[in-house]
Amino acid sequence: MVSTPDEHQAYGGSATHDVTNQAPPLTPYDASDDTALLEGLRREGAGWAEEDLRRLGRQAGSAQAQEWADLANRHEPELRTHDRYGNRVDEVEFHPSWHHLMRTAIAEGLAASPWADDRPGAHVARTAGGLVWGHTEAGHGCPTSMTYAAIPALRTQPELAKLYEPLLTSREYDPVLREPTQKRGLLAGMGMTEKQGGSDVRTNTTTATPTAEPGVYTLRGHKWFTSAPMCDVFLVLAQAPGGLSCFLVPRVLPDGTRNTFRIQRLKDKLGNRSNASSEPEFDGTVAWLVGPEGQGVKTIIEMVNCTRLDCVMMSAALMRTSLVQAGHHARHRSAFGARLVDQPLMRNVLADLALESEAATTLTLRLAGAADRAIRGDEGEAAFRRIATAVGKYWVTKRGPAFTAEALECLGGNGYVEDSGMPRHYREAPLLSIWEGSGNVNALDVLRALSREPGTAEALFGELDLARGADARLDGAVTRLRTGLSEASQTTARRLVEQMALTLQASLLVRHAPPAVADAFCATRLGGDWGHAFGTLPRTAGLDTIVERALPGEGPGAGAG
Repeated sequence: MVSTPDEHQAYGGSATHDVTNQAPPLTPYDASDDTALLEGLRREGAGWAEEDLRRLGRQAGSAQAQEWADLANRHEPELRTHDRYGNRVDEVEFHPSWHHLMRTAIAEGLAASPWADDRPGAHVARTAGGLVWGHTEAGHGCPTSMTYAAIPALRTQPELAKLYEPLLTSREYDPVLREPTQKRGLLAGMGMTEKQGGSDVRTNTTTATPTAEPGVYTLRGHKWFTSAPMCDVFLVLAQAPGGLSCFLVPRVLPDGTRNTFRIQRLKDKLGNRSNASSEPEFDGTVAWLVGPEGQGVKTIIEMVNCTRLDCVMMSAALMRTSLVQAGHHARHRSAFGARLVDQPLMRNVLADLALESEAATTLTLRLAGAADRAIRGDEGEAAFRRIATAVGKYWVTKRGPAFTAEALECLGGNGYVEDSGMPRHYREAPLLSIWEGSGNVNALDVLRALSREPGTAEALFGELDLARGADARLDGAVTRLRTGLSEASQTTARRLVEQMALTLQASLLVRHAPPAVADAFCATRLGGDWGHAFGTLPRTAGLDTIVERALPGEGPGAGAG
């Protein structure tokens, strides 16, 4: 019987040919099927969260969650400044998929709930959850990250923390804009940068004028990047009589009226399209002082530590999901007589990407462990966290764009089309280096920590010394790093921070990863036996071992499904 064209297409062909040699859909897959991730989770004190993490991983890799991610980015948020009657409303409308993603993230504890969890490792569990749920899309990670980071700043004003913290740490998503204390859960945003200064927040010109009510001010000014405008409360920097100060700005005031929060426009961004970033104007906007007047930067510094960790986390998540997609394609696509994954050259590329991904994941979880223990009073871990988070933020986020570009190339032309999802990852990657301080800002922050807080260098070398004697290349790198500290300057800052990051990653892999992974990383990143692009590992690298450890599910030599 001869099939009709329509029948032929229904069974995987077209009117003129059969469709062959294409990878099947990756979904469903388990985004938590990552050996390095699970080992780090247990090592950093959150092994109790593994069952929940695996459940979340299956959901993240489900067809439904992946569809939410796609739709949330295809149907971007829209600003409504006025209602049909001409009343100013300043609301942002989102596709339902955005709300599905947000509801899941908050219910799974990826916002501020760890601050209400007394279990050691709660902050590690949240970071691991972000690494897994990050396989969906990155935009909705912005409001969850800021909500998480707002808590320590808010705690500098106990009466405000008492009022708002129970709602910020809630696991309920309540997107309707109304008086905060009448809601089941809250989200927090931030408004620090202004057009004339950017990261140089001390040049802010937004003014804060005290009212007759103690602790209450009115703000006037324009913010350049404020994410995300649909949140319930915002931490904002403004110039008070006593200097630059931090303020809490609610969208709806206690009497139920709208606070003045005029959204002038939403940013037309390269990536992060699902998330709304805005320019609001304040004019008589009511705000509550958070922390002492004149100490705005000091008040928000803990918030910065939290959001920088999330930048590292999301970069590592982008690396991992890009690697998974590249590996899946290579397993099912053939060229020149063999599957791509069995071609030595492609195996080298995948192994090199796998090294970078594992190093990023391992460092992310180590930073999360340091944060968890520092929050619980460990001064040594607090010193390590202070410098290592800035180092990790600089380096891991810098590696993201090059990594996602190489992973995209593994799919060839298939990776360059939107349907693959890879272009979205590629557009997203540069943001993590820019947000919460660009590379230069983080490099300068490392210099500042070294000069003003000597204990940070001691904490970093204490960590590195845990691997002393295990690898000669690592020992040599630590020695060079000590010498480099004595010559630190702005001119050499980027190179110094890069050396810190690579040495720290190598130390962690030498201590915790299989010998093949640690040896290849040290040989290339520290020993110089490497090219200038991914896929240039030396002949002696254990490519098979590295790839088999990295790719989830079926081994790299298994038959196509």
